[in-house]
Amino acid sequence: MRIKMCGIHVVDPAAAFEFYRDVLGFEELMAVPEYNLYIVRSPQDPDGVGLLLEPSDNPVAEAYRRGVYEQGLPIIVFGAPDVRAEYERLSALGVRFTGEPTADQSGTSAVFDDTCGNLIQIHQDE
Repeated sequence: MRIKMCGIHVVDPAAAFEFYRDVLGFEELMAVPEYNLYIVRSPQDPDGVGLLLEPSDNPVAEAYRRGVYEQGLPIIVFGAPDVRAEYERLSALGVRFTGEPTADQSGTSAVFDDTCGNLIQIHQDE
């Protein structure tokens, strides 16, 4: 077995789709606006895991999304070959990070706000 798709709850799936595609650089796997259905994937891994940008219209899902965000916890981790370069690129595009990249024994990480109700961590293995 392999992971085929995972999802994150977002406040506005259409806006999230634009951010993940146009700012982060993911590519469209599926977009069906009439069903509020948006899935992106990494262009570096076209056969990899799809990321479903799920509407947070279920009260339980919204409570979870909001609670995790308010605690300052990233909802998902994306791998990056060079976190510092991604930090600089995304900052130049107006992405708001919670702080500078930090390094520890597991690698280098930075956390940003996806503008759609989530904090996202990017991580580079050392």
